[in-house]
Amino acid sequence: MASDRRTLLADAALDVLADDGMRGLTHRAVDRRAAMPAGTTSAYFRTRAALLTALASRLVQLDQAELQAAAEGLAPLRTPADLVDGVLALTRRRLTGAGRRRSLARHACAIESVRDEELREILVPRENAGREAVRRFLTERRVADVENRTHTLLTCIDGLIFDGLVNGGAVRREAVEGLVAAALRRGVGDPT
Repeated sequence: MASDRRTLLADAALDVLADDGMRGLTHRAVDRRAAMPAGTTSAYFRTRAALLTALASRLVQLDQAELQAAAEGLAPLRTPADLVDGVLALTRRRLTGAGRRRSLARHACAIESVRDEELREILVPRENAGREAVRRFLTERRVADVENRTHTLLTCIDGLIFDGLVNGGAVRREAVEGLVAAALRRGVGDPT
């Protein structure tokens, strides 16, 4: 039961952060969002740092589950167009509904983690099915420096999602096609 209540409170904290930002994230606000008696959140997460840690851990858990499901739902990535389609599906999920709320919370936590090493450690990019699918796709095409190109491609996709959050737009197919083409481009001295 305590574990369920912690998850419920972390989910409520995630919603508060998405709606009200870091300044609005208080124990009382989480109590209200979770429809719990006053003091419940502070009983489970004594400090604001503990609350943020729980929120970030829950966020990573939800993100990992989403990426696993997305990777399982993808047909094998055979062409650059397949990868573009998969990325666009991910960006749509991250910019609408519950995915948008998690994206807002994720970016707020990322900024906060600049000053909080424990939070940063929780949010560090992890191995996941999505990252592995991109890595495998690039490896099969024998591009040079697969790890750096995977990292660069995924970082650029995060940037497009951030731009969509801030400016309220969708990620354009042409933008993703350009990123995928750049990841596949052979550089001077690359093996043929």
